[in-house]
Amino acid sequence: MELRKAIALFVLITVITVKANAVQVKENDSTRVDVQYTTRGFQFTSPDNKYRLQIGGRLQFRYAYPGDQDPVTFDDFEVQTRNIFKINRARLKVGGFAHQPWLKYYFEYELGANRLLNFEVKLEKFKWLSFKVGQWKIDYSRERSISSGKQQMLERSIINRPFTLDRQQGVSAYGRIDNGNLLDFNYSLSILTGNGRGARDNDDHHLMYVGKVYWNFLGDGVDFNGSDLTYFTSPQASIAAAGATNTSMYTRFSSGGGGDLEGYEDIGQPGQYQVDQYVLESAFEYKGFSWQSEYHRKRILDTRGWAADHHLEGYYGQAGYVVNHQRGAQENPLFEVAGRYAFYQPDRAIPRNTTEEYALALNVFFAEHRSKLTTDVTYFDFDRASVNRRASSWRFRVQYDFSF
Repeated sequence: MELRKAIALFVLITVITVKANAVQVKENDSTRVDVQYTTRGFQFTSPDNKYRLQIGGRLQFRYAYPGDQDPVTFDDFEVQTRNIFKINRARLKVGGFAHQPWLKYYFEYELGANRLLNFEVKLEKFKWLSFKVGQWKIDYSRERSISSGKQQMLERSIINRPFTLDRQQGVSAYGRIDNGNLLDFNYSLSILTGNGRGARDNDDHHLMYVGKVYWNFLGDGVDFNGSDLTYFTSPQASIAAAGATNTSMYTRFSSGGGGDLEGYEDIGQPGQYQVDQYVLESAFEYKGFSWQSEYHRKRILDTRGWAADHHLEGYYGQAGYVVNHQRGAQENPLFEVAGRYAFYQPDRAIPRNTTEEYALALNVFFAEHRSKLTTDVTYFDFDRASVNRRASSWRFRVQYDFSF
């Protein structure tokens, strides 16, 4: 039912915009609706520049062997090997502004999983102070904030699952101060229901609070993409810190909503888990080279004493280089080699219980991130000294990402 509604909405919006373009307010061509194709898709702007509609989409085709998911338990290493081919993501995106250029809106729908991912209204009249209300991917970790269509690696690392806050509903204030100077800062403060995507209310009287600050110490920050396709001739860098606290029945979040980490399955009650966490980040881009990293800590406190408290730790470092991008060159396609190391410790009280990820990727950009072929090879090392077991595996994947 939701899929039919999304398709019907897409058709309706398309018909309306085409009709709007055909209508001429006056005989003068300058009064017609302006139609362009941009990096956000097809764009329709009213003659008075008070209304804009952008419609775009993305398709992601993936092949994987012998599986596609990151290992979470030993059972994941024992599943039957198989060839996997699937449409990994199929997104419909609609955005723009209404009434004033600074009153913006956006929603995003995942057609394959029948999920309304984003719906938000933003008031961005001042760069130093803006507001947002709705549901969106919370500004917490860089890896999660980067769109799946602009990632450097084929997919996010193993630490995304235990540490991401993903999408939440609520309100946020954010902005940028001292743009382009030494004290160039971005910030965001959010108050959220803390129950994940699609949750219309809270499960108790506690809310989720999230804060983040970036210091763009070279006078400009690093955009939320995973590769230096611009070929910056001046270094771009930023460091960031974020913290969050929440009390709910969940110990992790994903695009599917609230969920549970290992050891907390099927025992969550409203307001049972107090989760406090923080992340430290770095990002850098210069002449085709790019770098990003995150270090995470997380504490899960069972307020009812049914499960042991846990302190989680994880980090990754990731780098890439566009090998044939020279200054001023218009080469097509562009080739990039990238690598990542990630480390996850589900309980710091048991230091030898760890998961490690080693990944190597090759990107071929036909139209930057809007038409991109990616292949990666990943090695997983899964060690659980507490039960004296260890497992490892290799994985190979190929993906084509297409945006329109």
